[in-house]
Amino acid sequence: MKANAVVIIPTYNEAHNVTKLVDIVMELPREVDILFVDDGSPDGTAELIKEKQKQYPERINLIEREGKLGLGTAYVKGFEVALEQGYQFICEMDADLSHDPKDLPRLIEVVEKGEADVAIGSRYIKGISIVNWPLSRLILSYCANLYARYITGIPVKDTTAGFKCLHRKVLETIDLKKIRSNGYAFQIEIHFRAWKAGFALSEVSIIFKEREEGVSKMSKSIVREAIWRVWSLKIRSIFGKL
Repeated sequence: MKANAVVIIPTYNEAHNVTKLVDIVMELPREVDILFVDDGSPDGTAELIKEKQKQYPERINLIEREGKLGLGTAYVKGFEVALEQGYQFICEMDADLSHDPKDLPRLIEVVEKGEADVAIGSRYIKGISIVNWPLSRLILSYCANLYARYITGIPVKDTTAGFKCLHRKVLETIDLKKIRSNGYAFQIEIHFRAWKAGFALSEVSIIFKEREEGVSKMSKSIVREAIWRVWSLKIRSIFGKL
């Protein structure tokens, strides 16, 4: 029987991590399929995923895109495919193992039990649950979340969290084609649109660990986008143009 849960994982140059990541997800006590969206990784990430597909042909899917098109568009594409394939619970997760795949069943359970429509793996719901980040990165992230929460009013402490489970009805209600954010602001926009649409958001405490392999995708342009995007979302919601 086909699993009713899938985790969407965008990849770009994650050859050091994808094999281990697949093995962990495939061994979870709760069956969760994987949908990779690879942006033409030059390091052979897609080829490694294809090798794992031979081992789990029914449970691993791969969307290959030409060039680095961005996090937001990768997730939107993944959402569209996951909805088409009939999944009930649709998750997001980074490919670099900063999110522990073993937390996926906890996030799915919250949504499956009807306790929330969106379960967010939160770094800030119980103090600060981050390991091995430099102080500068921690301050930036924490202040960015305070800023986004203050401007938008989202009742969530970790507004930029990229680890979550959404009920399919959330993605069916949100107009995915209107999403413009393409960096970490994408996560703020998803949370904001779900909240404004009347869906319940809940935070589940997780431990976030800095990647051990590969290079962070954080950049100044991503930070700038997040700064102005929260104002755009707030103003558009005031005038009913979300």
